[in-house]
Amino acid sequence: MLSALPPAMPFPHEYAGTQHFATHAAALGTLREHPLAQRGPLGEALASHSLWQGPKEAAQVLVVLSGTHGVEGLAGSAIQQDLVRRLAAQHLTLPPDCALLLVHLLNPWGCAWLRRCDAEGIDLNRNFIDFNAPRPLNPGYAQLRDLLLGEDAAARQSALAAYADAHGRAALEIAVSGGQYQDPAGPFFGGTGPAHGRQLVETLIHDHALAGRQLAVIDLHTGLGPYGYGEIICDHDPDSDGTRTAQRWYGDAVTLPLAGTSSSVPKTGLLDYAWHAIMDARSCFVTLEFGTFSTDALFDVLLQDHRLHQQGMPDWHADTTRAVKHAMRAHFCPDAAQWQQLVLFRARQVIDLALTGMHRDRHRDKEQS
Repeated sequence: MLSALPPAMPFPHEYAGTQHFATHAAALGTLREHPLAQRGPLGEALASHSLWQGPKEAAQVLVVLSGTHGVEGLAGSAIQQDLVRRLAAQHLTLPPDCALLLVHLLNPWGCAWLRRCDAEGIDLNRNFIDFNAPRPLNPGYAQLRDLLLGEDAAARQSALAAYADAHGRAALEIAVSGGQYQDPAGPFFGGTGPAHGRQLVETLIHDHALAGRQLAVIDLHTGLGPYGYGEIICDHDPDSDGTRTAQRWYGDAVTLPLAGTSSSVPKTGLLDYAWHAIMDARSCFVTLEFGTFSTDALFDVLLQDHRLHQQGMPDWHADTTRAVKHAMRAHFCPDAAQWQQLVLFRARQVIDLALTGMHRDRHRDKEQS
């Protein structure tokens, strides 16, 4: 049964609105600021924040991440602020021997500039590869690249449709969004080395000694899937302890890209993999993806943004810039009250399910010991 729900706050419309998180989170536990060297479009200082609440040596930890894809951090921040308010009002309490780690805006630059990538053009959710090994290849992206970033929308749509007809829709989505490592100006670029967000994740895993604990990790995303629905995407191997744990906690709602049951296709270099590497058999990582509009619309608005930034940093106040940035915000964080209410309801539900799942596992383990 869901816990009591306090009234929701409006979703932030820009980076400044996300900063209420730090004000409220500081009263709950240990808050750390992780500043970024780059500045926002108005010259503002940028930072990620992490909050730890609960016993330092807790056996179980709920981890909630936002802003992996910068602009998606507007909705992610709203969810995290809502969670902080629920905890402060004691509408939600952590189970015994359970701690909470909130990581707010892994990519603050992208949130401020209303981009999915960071200041180096890196898609953080393609950045978790071994950079000492040969870079993964994406021949489909190489084939489509010039049309993707060209100005001729009709030619692009025709080429994408032809590719899908020849290779299948899943192959098209992998070609465009599966991850590529040769084109810094293009979308879904995985980088040439660890990004700020990756370094922060690795630091927090180390500093909080998370390896060996039971972990429920929820990474908040928007922009893919049915409007307003929060899909629980599990990128663990289908026949793995991680998947079995996710299904035990979240039930039949869990979808698996590797099994073809998700709105997401398999992707390279996911943030998930850093967490998979430290997880025990009773832990899992899921992406909570809130749908907005179609995948074709996602590709269109994202490519508009990449074309805008091809020639360097745009004039933030120019009409063309404002139009593109409005479209980015509208796709990844719609203003509609209905969408925002659906997002908060589902986020509260999934967070509660994770805490309940870990609590039940603890009782089961005690009974078996």
